Amino acid sequence: MFLMIKHIVRAQQFDRNFLSDLFSEADRMKSIGNNNLLEGKIMATLFYVPSTRTRLSFEAAMKRLKGEVISTENARDFSSAVKGETLQDTIRIVNGYADVIVLRHYEDDASEKAVEVSSVPIINAGSGKGQHPTQTLLDLYTINGELKRIDGISIAMVGDLKRGRTVRSLSYVLSKFDNITIYFVSPENSEIGDDIKEHLNEKKVKWKETFDLNNVLPLVDCVYMTRIQKERMNEEEYLKAKGKYIIDNSNINLMKEKAILLHPLPRVDEIAPEVDSNQRSKYFKQAENGLYVRMALLKYVLS
Repeated sequence: MFLMIKHIVRAQQFDRNFLSDLFSEADRMKSIGNNNLLEGKIMATLFYVPSTRTRLSFEAAMKRLKGEVISTENARDFSSAVKGETLQDTIRIVNGYADVIVLRHYEDDASEKAVEVSSVPIINAGSGKGQHPTQTLLDLYTINGELKRIDGISIAMVGDLKRGRTVRSLSYVLSKFDNITIYFVSPENSEIGDDIKEHLNEKKVKWKETFDLNNVLPLVDCVYMTRIQKERMNEEEYLKAKGKYIIDNSNINLMKEKAILLHPLPRVDEIAPEVDSNQRSKYFKQAENGLYVRMALLKYVLS
C-alpha cells in the first residue's frame, strides 16, 4: 500500500515501503506498455533549464497512459518569466490548466516554493544543485533490478559531487537501507557537501572520501559516474576538475564481474563509448527505466 504523498519534492520523502510498491508498479508498467489509466488527465511540464531524458520520459509516460501534455519549450525564455512573472504566480495559473505539474528549475528551492501555492501535485524534476528525486527512483529501480538487492551494496559516487543533485538525492535514500557503504570519489574542488556527510553519520552509514578511482573500482557493486558541472563552475574550477576520472577499457575490468556502471547522463568524457557494450554498462537501460518509473509515479500522484 502506497504511503500517501501529494507532492514529490525531495528524496527524503521516500520510505522503503513506498519504494517497494513503486518498483512493483514500474514492473507492471514495463510489462503492459500503453493503457488508458490516465485518460482525461493533463500534465504540464515547466522546464526552466534544458532537459532531454527527464522531460521526454515524463511526457512519454503520460502519453503511454493516455493522458495529455502541455508544455513550453524553455520556460525561462518562452514563458511570462521573461516579463517578470514569479514562479509562484505561474504555478497558480497553471493549476487551472493541469492536473499535475512537473517542474525543473535553476533555483534549489523552486519546488518548495511551488508547493506552497499549488492545489495540484508538484513533481520536482530537478532543482538547481539541490535534488532530483525522480532520478533517484529510477537509479534505485535499476540497482535493484540488476543486483537483485539494495541492502548490503557498496557504491562509488564519482565526479562533481559538490554540484551534482543526483548524488545528493541518492545518498539520502540509500541511508534508509541496511549495511550500505559509499565511496565518494571527486576532484578536490568538487567534494560532497558536509550536510550529506552529517546525514550519513546520523544514519550510521559507512562512507569514505578518496581521490583514487582505480583503487575503489574492485571494491564496489555499483559505480555511479557523473559529469563535471561546467555550467555551475568558473573556468579555473572547470579546468581543475575536467577529465579527472574516466572509465574506459583500461580500467573497467577492475570492476567486479557482476558490478554495474551507471550514469544519470548526459556524459561528456567520463565514460568512453568503447565500454558501452561491456556487460557492466547499464546507463542506457537506466535511462529507459525512467519511463516505467515515471509512469508508475504519475499513476500514483493522480490516483
